[in-house]
Order: sequence, then structure tokens, then C-alpha cells
Amino acid sequence: MLNILAAVFIFGLIILIHEFGHFLFAKLNGIGVIEFSIGMGPRVVSFVRGETRYSFKILPFGGSCMMVGEDGDSQDEKSFNSKPVTGRISVIAAGPGFNFLLAFLAAMVIVAMIGHDGTVLTDVMDGYPAAKAGLTAGDKIIKINTRRVSAHRDVSLYLLTHPGEEVLITYERPPGGDWEKGGASEKRSVSITPVYDEEYQTYMLGVVFGGYEKTSGLGEFLSASLYEVKYCVVSTFDSFGMLFRRQIRADEAVAGPVQIVSMVGETVGESRKSGPSAMVFVVANWILLLSASLGIMNLLPFPALDGGRLLFLLIELIRGKPIDPEKEGFVHMVGMCFLMFLMVVVLFHDIWRLLL
Repeated sequence: MLNILAAVFIFGLIILIHEFGHFLFAKLNGIGVIEFSIGMGPRVVSFVRGETRYSFKILPFGGSCMMVGEDGDSQDEKSFNSKPVTGRISVIAAGPGFNFLLAFLAAMVIVAMIGHDGTVLTDVMDGYPAAKAGLTAGDKIIKINTRRVSAHRDVSLYLLTHPGEEVLITYERPPGGDWEKGGASEKRSVSITPVYDEEYQTYMLGVVFGGYEKTSGLGEFLSASLYEVKYCVVSTFDSFGMLFRRQIRADEAVAGPVQIVSMVGETVGESRKSGPSAMVFVVANWILLLSASLGIMNLLPFPALDGGRLLFLLIELIRGKPIDPEKEGFVHMVGMCFLMFLMVVVLFHDIWRLLL
């Protein structure tokens, strides 16, 4: 039961931060907020402060910040559509923006606890492509094809999402084979084709990296924390790419709220056996992943999502006048109906998979 409550807490926190972003910037722009709610469905707890009703609803998978005149024409001076387009853009963008901020704060906790993984090779495996191409321990991989490499996870992710493809590895070799000796490093490039390893069931270059190391200095700490968020963003879009290339099935790429709650509860439960530090680490990882994912999904230019609304506002900004509110409202309504249908399908699939 505690594991499920932990999962619901994580979901609730992420949604709360998202909706609070909308709420805060609505208030800063003088927009009236009718209701600020966490969850969906019937209200469980509700109270009114000033002009706003604050509600907690029965299903913890969603939330809303209902603003005056948000979805229609209103003459109220506090209505959403009465404000300048730049102010409205800031209100809509604040939700995903606050999700990325929460993800960054979770990343700071993770980096403070375990540090950051580098890209310096500690070894190369005999008989594998990297050794045959001349890479040795001490080499630092800085780029794979055109993608910059900041951690060894970048290499693993690229090989996973581009299985079996020849890659151009750009790396630096330390002077005298040791980075501590100082001096100018030598930059080299080599083309390598990964080989499939039956034991590990994946394509490999045959390179071995070191573990995580503590960051030194505030700048390196913030940079490593920012990288954690960036990695979530990049891996999400790489997963989309694999889905569109049919390298993975939709049910492997998409998890619904029931499945996510199950996974979160299971991992949190396992971490409790290892002590408070392990549990904090696992919770921070889930907050990082889910908050960044929510930020990304909400920025997609799809009707009813924040990204779809931002698209209409950007069109208004460019053309100097808004699109017909009725037409925009119809587009968002159709998008919402599709999203609700998709949610029902995903929930059904989640429940079916749990029952199997």
C-alpha cells in the first residue's frame, strides 16, 4: 500500500508543479483563475480562496488550471483572451517549463548522490571492433557521428537506437596515454561497425567505461544536472524514432498510468529494503523521468495539449490577429476527444497486461 501511495505522490507532485506553472503565470498576467485542481473526475476535497476554487479529485492522473474566458469569448478584463498574446504564451508555456524545472531539481539530487558518468575508456575488449580500430584505454569519446557525447550512456543509447549501423567515432587521446600528465590531446576519428553480441543481446563496440565520479565545483555540478534532463529528452525522441522506424512496438514504447504506477510502486518498494538513501535516489529518478516526459509530451503541437495551444498563439503572434475562437475551440475539442479515447485504450491495455 505504501508503494502505491509513493507512486501517487510522485504523480501528484509532477501534476501539481505543472498546473502551478500555469496558475502562477496566470496570476502574474492578471488572468482570473476559476479553479485549480489536481486529479480528474469528481471532487474529493474542495475549498475556495478569493476568486479561485482549489480541488483534489478522485483520479490522480491529471489536473487543470481553469482560467476566465480560456475557451471562449469573454468581456471580463481578467479573461485569458483579453491579455496580450505574449502573456498568454508565457502562461501556456509555464506548465511544461515548470516540469523541466522540477526535473532539473531531481537531477541535482541524483548528481549530488552519485556524480556523473564520463566518456573515458578504461578498457577495450579483445576481438571487438573498437580494439581492431585502434582505440585504447584512456581515449575519451567526444562524438558519435554528429552527436556530441557527454556521458557513456550517450554511446549506449545511440547504438541501441541505430542497431548495426556504421558509426564515426571522434575521440581524444591523452598525451602520453595519461590525462593527468597534462599537455595537448590528440583528436582522432575512426569508422566502426558494431557487432551483435549474443550474450548481452545487443550491438557492441567493445568499449569499457569507468563508473560514476563526483563532480568538482558548482559549474560542473550544474552542467551534469542539466545533462540528466537533456538525456531524458534525447532518449524520449530517440524512442519515438525507433517507434516510427518500427524497431519497437507501440506497447513497448508507451506505458499508461496504471503500468507506470505499478513500476514506480515496485521499484520504490525494492529501494526501501536498501535504506532511505536508496529510496530517495529511486524517487528522484522517477521524478526526473516522468516530469521531463510530461514536459515533452505537453509541448507536442497536438490539439488540446499545451503545444497545440502554443501553436495557435504563435500563429496569432505572426499574423497579428487571433484565429476564430470557435474554430480553434473545435480543433481542441476534437483533440481532447482523441486523447480521451487514447487514454481509455491505454488504460485497458495496462489492466489487461496486469491480469495476464
